[in-house]
Amino acid sequence: MEELLEILQELHPEVDFETEDKLIDDGIIDSFDVITLITELQENMGVLISAKDIIPENFNSAKALFALIERIREEEA
Repeated sequence: MEELLEILQELHPEVDFETEDKLIDDGIIDSFDVITLITELQENMGVLISAKDIIPENFNSAKALFALIERIREEEA
């Protein structure tokens, strides 16, 4: 989770990603941010997010995104 929070903080240092749970719904992150996140997660965490997983629910909070990462890792294991 620490590494994910660091990636998110690089995108928007002004946001408290530990408590914010409407990143997409409130327009805090946009589609460009999502693409940047996907790229960063692949490069830094070795997680390949498929098109079917690119839905608002998976990107609305750091917790949701971390749950997605964990699920992907479990599926790959």
